[in-house]
Parts: sequence; C-alpha cells; structure tokens
Amino acid sequence: MSTAFDYCEIGRKVIEIEAEALKGLTHFINGSFTQACQLINECHGKVIIMGMGKSGHIGNKIAATLASTGTPAFFVHPGEASHGDLGMIEKGDVVLAISNSGEASEILTLLPVIKRLGIPLISMTGKPESSMAKLSQIHLQITVNQEACPLNLAPTSSTTATLAMGDALAIALMEARGFTADDFALSHPGGALGRKLLLRISDIMHTGDRLPVVGEQALIKDALLEVSRKGLGMTAIIDNDQQLLGIFTDGDLRRLLDNHVDIHTTSIGEVMTRNPATISADVLAAEGLKLMEDRKISGLLVTDNGMLVGALNMHDLLKAGVM
Repeated sequence: MSTAFDYCEIGRKVIEIEAEALKGLTHFINGSFTQACQLINECHGKVIIMGMGKSGHIGNKIAATLASTGTPAFFVHPGEASHGDLGMIEKGDVVLAISNSGEASEILTLLPVIKRLGIPLISMTGKPESSMAKLSQIHLQITVNQEACPLNLAPTSSTTATLAMGDALAIALMEARGFTADDFALSHPGGALGRKLLLRISDIMHTGDRLPVVGEQALIKDALLEVSRKGLGMTAIIDNDQQLLGIFTDGDLRRLLDNHVDIHTTSIGEVMTRNPATISADVLAAEGLKLMEDRKISGLLVTDNGMLVGALNMHDLLKAGVM
C-alpha cells in the first residue's frame, strides 16, 4: 500500500541522531568514569541503581547487566524507597542515581539519608550543574545535543546514551575483574547460553545398559540388533579390556549392503571404522557439537584413556538445548 508519509526516512533520521549522541558520549569517558569504576570495583556490597520514569527503565536494565557480568546490583524505585525500600541499602553499598535533568525530586529527597548512612553516590545526568551532579561524589555526564523526538521532549537520545554509559561501566568492571565465560554461565543457568557454557558431555551421554556396544567377534547381524535396541544409530566395538576398537553406524550398513556383504557370516571387526572420533566426558557439550559438525558425523563415542565410557548423538544435543 502506497503512502505519502515516509516512515523509513523518519526511522533513519532517528537512528542517525542517536548514533551521533553515542559518538559524543565518548568525550565523557574520562577521569570521572575511571573513578566510578574504581569505586564500584572496591565496593564490598551492592550497587543500588535509582531512576524515575524512563531513567528508571534504563536503570533496571543497567542493574541487570551489572549483575549478570559479576557486579552485584539491583534497582530500587525512588518512590518506593521513601516508603521503606530504603532499608535495602546498607553501609558498604554504592548508589548510582540516574536523571537526565539531575533534578528528580524523588531522588533528591533521598540524598540526605544516603549521605547520612555514609553511602557513596555516583550520579549519571545530562546536566553537570544540576543539584544531583553537585551532591554526588562522582558525576558521569550523559549530555546529548538533541533528542530524536522532533519536539525534543520524549527521552530518546538521552536514554540511549544512559544505557550505553551503563554498558560501558558494566563491561569495564567485567574485564577488570577477569570475569570469564564460566562465571557468566553460572548467572545464566536457565537459558540457551547457560546450557552451552555449563552442560558437559557427561551430563547427556548414554552409559551402562543404554550404551550400544559389542565385541569385535560379534556378527554384523548381532551388531545391527544392538544398534536397533539402543537407538543411537551406531554401536561401539570393544576388546576384552573394554578398550575402544571402532564404531559401526547406520551409514556403514548402507555401504555394506551396496557391497553385498553377508551380515550373517561376517564379523563386525572386519567392517567397523577404526580410530573413530572420540571425546572426553568432562568436555563441554558445545565442543562435542562442534566436533560432530566439523567431522560431519551424527554420533560420538566418549572415552577415558581409550576405554569406552559413553556415547551420544545429535538428537541428544538437540534435546539438551545445546543446538
């Protein structure tokens, strides 16, 4: 449907204005930013984020990002803080107060109490001469030239700048603390990312009676029964000491039938694939997925010093949410 109004042009203009705002924000990554990072890094308590309206929504996200990257933090609504939630703040904490104008009355009302408790205050405002900026121990400036709103009223560029400054704090602290992918996974155990970073082969592999395995003297027909019973599309072949000798898969069967091999008289040891791809039980499941994709295989055997201890296939990885 045609229209005289160019929505795309307006959308592009908004992106351009906000991109310029972010570019200008780099001038405010300075000594104050360093001081704020050092103060938070040395904090033995929590980072308490406060903000009203849109600043509050951004503050919630900053708190979540800090918490998930190794800096204990949570958001406290300034209005609720005046009615009891201020009790969540303790000595040893740091308060990060957000207000583009720097004059949010709900936050200013709390500052005498915060100062009386001896809690350091970092402010994040667009007005370095504002009351909040002057009353804070450290001020992070987030001034923007203009909002993306044509009326220059709706918080747009300013909230984008605030969010970016919060991300800059979180990532700077994350790197300073040597926060690792394993640390990140521990705070994200329920999501796909957590599963990729936490699940190990040992968590999903088949073992014991569920493990498809035959001896090298077994006939092909018996090996096929084992493949069918265990449902992994393969079977491992071992010697008398449980050492892995090879693997036989559904794909191998198709090739045998093409070559007219007698499955009733031929031993599996004669047709198995020797030196198959293997993996250790303590390796991340995501690494097992990569190995299978690189080798273009759908099954994987798990060994410990050459001894067969488990097996898994692509369906196991899919079911576990690794792929």
